[in-house]
Amino acid sequence: MSNYWRKVSLPLATRLFLSHLLVMLAAIITFVITGILSSSLFFFLQLEGLEVIESDFSDIRGDLMAGFDTAWNRSILWAVIIGATTAGILNYWLSRRITQPLKQIERVTQKFAIGDLKQRLPSSEIPELNRLCTSFNYLAENLEGVEQRRRELIGDLTHELRTPLTVINGYLEGLAEGQIEPSNQLYFSLIRETKRLQRLINDMQELSKAEAGYLPINLAPLSVQPLLSSLVERFSEQLIDDSLVIRLDCPTELPIVLADGDRLEQILVNLLGNALAYTEKGSITLKAWTEEKRLWIAVIDTGAGIAPQDLPHIFERFWRSGTARTLNYRGSGLGLAISRRLVELQGGAMKVESQLGKGTTFLFFLPVDFT
Repeated sequence: MSNYWRKVSLPLATRLFLSHLLVMLAAIITFVITGILSSSLFFFLQLEGLEVIESDFSDIRGDLMAGFDTAWNRSILWAVIIGATTAGILNYWLSRRITQPLKQIERVTQKFAIGDLKQRLPSSEIPELNRLCTSFNYLAENLEGVEQRRRELIGDLTHELRTPLTVINGYLEGLAEGQIEPSNQLYFSLIRETKRLQRLINDMQELSKAEAGYLPINLAPLSVQPLLSSLVERFSEQLIDDSLVIRLDCPTELPIVLADGDRLEQILVNLLGNALAYTEKGSITLKAWTEEKRLWIAVIDTGAGIAPQDLPHIFERFWRSGTARTLNYRGSGLGLAISRRLVELQGGAMKVESQLGKGTTFLFFLPVDFT
């Protein structure tokens, strides 16, 4: 019986029905067998009692009927007692097999509720409970990931805020104690650090909203080519000399995509800004092309590039590559994480390809609108 329940995976409703049916059949069979075995025995005992009486058959007919009734009543009583006991034991055993996983789920969820996020539910033989366990484990993994990211975020934010706060505090203490003379350069330094703090806070707020799915994304049919042209023109005006050029490489007509125009511009501005920061000479190419049902957009530069060991971490919060530290790039370290999340919220994906000393390519796709 135990092997049967292990091998056959039945719905919970079917298991409950079959278990009650099994209990009923067991009780009936036990009742019949007990009645058959005990009634003849009790009747035989009644006949033995009548053998001592010397009388005609007509005289003992009433006693025979009374003895049969007594024997039958006793057999029925014992059949009920034994059948009910068998049914109760069998029902208890089946109920234990069904309720035991529920009690285990209760224990695990209670531990999870008090903060033990590593608790997981084991798989169950009952399909409904197994689906419940799978859903709970998926939820637990997500919550554990959120909690881990929250701790990392607090640690990263504390680390990033410490530097500008230390600089501002040092300047203010020096001014208060008369050790530093006030000057325009000092004030500009304080303004620069406060703007850095403001940028960090704004980026963190935007990233947290994006990761939580609360950042508004207004998807609509969008023609990308005018946006690409305007961005190339805008960034070209920022170039000081002719050692670096920004160009556009895309067909004159691109398919309509489902995207948020403002968020797409934010993504491209961030990627082009990074390319300008890491590229001193050569070119920056904003390229677009279609592939199947996707519109790909790439920002290709001939700058410093990214080391192979740094590529897996490029989209992490507050992470800076060795090249960024060498060039003393003072970004918030959140732009790429925000950009990738914005692409994902629009139904796309972003990736990076790079060779150290030769350049970097950030590319992403957006779904094409064929309506």
